[in-house]
Amino acid sequence: MAFKIYTKTGDKGETSLFGGKRLPKNHIRIDAYGTVDELNSYIGLVRDAAENNGIREDLKTIQDRLFSLGANLASDPDKEMQTPDILDSDIQFLENRMDEMDEGLEPLKNFILPGGHTTVSFCHVARCVCRRAERLTVELHYNESVDPIVIQYLNRLSDYLFILSRQLAKELSVEEIKWNARN
Repeated sequence: MAFKIYTKTGDKGETSLFGGKRLPKNHIRIDAYGTVDELNSYIGLVRDAAENNGIREDLKTIQDRLFSLGANLASDPDKEMQTPDILDSDIQFLENRMDEMDEGLEPLKNFILPGGHTTVSFCHVARCVCRRAERLTVELHYNESVDPIVIQYLNRLSDYLFILSRQLAKELSVEEIKWNARN
């Protein structure tokens, strides 16, 4: 018999965490890891649109880490379970890549508007979804146990995505659109 994707166990608005605990689908924990999944999909979109193979490989690595992070959030915090981990070296990876990209970019003197090229825009959308995932995870952290490195990784990833949007604009020879306040 073939594996079926549907289980019918969520038909009444609940889902299971790893470990078996059932939660309503609108629970903050479900919202947090669902948003991480959404983020992962947007990063896949950026990866597909990027022409630089090094960036594509970095984004694949980040997607792998987001699956680990999502598994961490999708696990029952009341049970001792082994989950894929996020390490300090994963955060260092993001910081190193940001430093490398930033060296070749013009110093940022103004706010910039998202846009200029579809790939750059996709990257900004991913950054915004990452910030939402971070906010939801912080909210969850105030109510339940969340490994602090999960929040730290999401925070650093949103910074990475901003720098990446600038790097992509440079590689695509797209002028950054500076924000000009009316006043």
